[in-house]
Amino acid sequence: MPAIGSLDELADLIARRPGLYVRWSMGPEIDLRAPGSRDELTGIPLPGLSANPLDVEPWWGERPLRVWAARRLYDYAHLPRVKDPRVRPWLLHGKVNGRGPDNEPLVTDVRPIGWIDPAVIEESTEEISRQHGGWGPLDRSRRDANPA
Repeated sequence: MPAIGSLDELADLIARRPGLYVRWSMGPEIDLRAPGSRDELTGIPLPGLSANPLDVEPWWGERPLRVWAARRLYDYAHLPRVKDPRVRPWLLHGKVNGRGPDNEPLVTDVRPIGWIDPAVIEESTEEISRQHGGWGPLDRSRRDANPA
């Protein structure tokens, strides 16, 4: 499978091809053997692969696609550290078949597009660090175990 090698290349793909998703896993060879995710809390099988949409929302306006793409990757860049170092992001096209427990799309009819190179994750982190305001990844392992 080819690799997307830069944040600009990813932004260009997002602009040209609607219906793209990013999935963080060990890859399509493993995921497509039994295409469906599992709810980690309950173990319930889900009707599709858990993935994050890359389509730009209308409220984003004319802002840079590069920042949009960076944010979509940055939010989950912690997953290799907290799940398994073999977990990597890959790009796919598919059809939404429902929503998972975190309201994420569950995608079927999956067509792999390419791996997202680790350099793109580094670029995403740099891009997010240049933005105004504080922003962190959606890392549950870092949350307080006893929220107020």
